[in-house]
Amino acid sequence: MIIGIGNDVAELDRFKEHVLQNDGFARKVLTPAELAVYETLEETGQVRFLAGRFSVKESFAKALGTGIGKGVAFQDIQTINNQQGKPITSARIFHGRILTTITHSRTEAYTIVLLED
Repeated sequence: MIIGIGNDVAELDRFKEHVLQNDGFARKVLTPAELAVYETLEETGQVRFLAGRFSVKESFAKALGTGIGKGVAFQDIQTINNQQGKPITSARIFHGRILTTITHSRTEAYTIVLLED
């Protein structure tokens, strides 16, 4: 049964400043495993990765119906790509099935998260 569906759009320019300034935003948003991937990327890849993961976390919180900060923290949600490149999302606070899609344009990251029990 579907518990919820959430989507989000993140403008890449908003995240470029965080990457360029190395202001700690990535460490606030990304889990240690996500941060390990992020740190292997060059600047453009970091912007796309950070925006995409931020957007997934927002989509997850919308699907759950809480929003970030109301019992859901960025560190509670993690998305790591499998060997085929498919994003696999897990969450400490949700034990059902999480389906995730991430796509990027030149200017945005767009995500959808579907939660099932």
